[in-house]
Amino acid sequence: MKVAYFDLFCGISGDMALGALIDAGVEVEALKSQLAKLRLQGWKLETEKVVKRGVSATSVSIIANDTHTERGIDQIRQIIESSDLPNGVKSNSLAVFSRLAEVEAKIHSVPVERIHFHELGAIDTIIDIVGTCICLDLLQVRHVYASAIPTFHGSVKTRHGQLPLPAPATLELLKNAPWRELGIEGEIVTPTGAAILAVLAKSFGPMPAMMITSVGWGAGKMDLDVPNVLRVIIGDEVGRESSDCNAEYRHRAQEQPNSSELETVAVLETNIDDMSPQVYELLMDRLFAEGALDVYLVPIHMKKNRPAVLVSVICSPESVDRLSDVLFEETSTIGIRVDYRKRFCLARELLTVDTPFGPVKMKVARKAGRIVNAQPEYDDCRSAATRHDVPLKMVQNAAIAAFYASQPPLPPVCDR
Repeated sequence: MKVAYFDLFCGISGDMALGALIDAGVEVEALKSQLAKLRLQGWKLETEKVVKRGVSATSVSIIANDTHTERGIDQIRQIIESSDLPNGVKSNSLAVFSRLAEVEAKIHSVPVERIHFHELGAIDTIIDIVGTCICLDLLQVRHVYASAIPTFHGSVKTRHGQLPLPAPATLELLKNAPWRELGIEGEIVTPTGAAILAVLAKSFGPMPAMMITSVGWGAGKMDLDVPNVLRVIIGDEVGRESSDCNAEYRHRAQEQPNSSELETVAVLETNIDDMSPQVYELLMDRLFAEGALDVYLVPIHMKKNRPAVLVSVICSPESVDRLSDVLFEETSTIGIRVDYRKRFCLARELLTVDTPFGPVKMKVARKAGRIVNAQPEYDDCRSAATRHDVPLKMVQNAAIAAFYASQPPLPPVCDR
């Protein structure tokens, strides 16, 4: 599986991310061809090789004759949704802008729909964000990881006046990420770069095990005492297997039992009050078959006090279009709400234990190296209970007992 590791040696901005991915192997003409699908006029993308404190890197500049620098989230959404870009690129780009809008709304205490981006609504920012998503798609990157965020200080001039660094939006976007001390004066992590990582990065920390295929360096515009570059490492991840947590974490649970994952998921919701209950079984089967992480139904009451069902689907951002199509095809709904949220996912693995009723798989979750949950797989227990003509709970209890009996004893508690 192809992955990208964003090594924030000296921060990240939208143009640095774009430059690093181009440097890692994206053909500039292929990128321009995809960006043209946005149907935005009056801009051009230029690249050049520069040297930052002895490090050769690609610098990207967006030259724009854009007088329309203030756009609302609905305008940006329309630009992206009406394009002919691949669905995954559109979903990821929309997720980044949606997260930015949520953060700006929180900071300024206004509804999301009233948010109008200033600097972030300009063409260069749209090109940076959508272009980064295009580059990841062209490189066939499935997952993004990132290093810890370097600290910096100072102030920056914005439409709202002089603001301290890191900018409020940057701090809010990356408040759940680890930071490391660097202490550079100047804005080395911009809200655009922060939003890209906040949405696309699966986790922050050491580089995952991979067979490296290419390395790209993206140059920042400032000249600093250290090389102002972003390094992106592309490679094939080693040894990762599927699991129940976004189909990706079993190997990480075995390699890094202390880890937990913070990921972005999309939540699709729709209310239905005019459909036969028989349809929901097939609907759920199709949604799971198309990649839904979870599907659940909640009874509600709608207008005229009609009993209805709230259908909720949790999925990865790149699955939004595909699963929306399933909802439209299989139900009577004519509208779907989409929200992007963060969730923690514990490292987990499947282990097999021997019981008097045969082998049973156990799903084991850990946090900080400690087992916090261990549950036998229902299907295994049901099959064993049927074969031996015993109650299901007897098999479940036997599996749990066998699992904990196989674990090393806890260290003794010292008297104080």
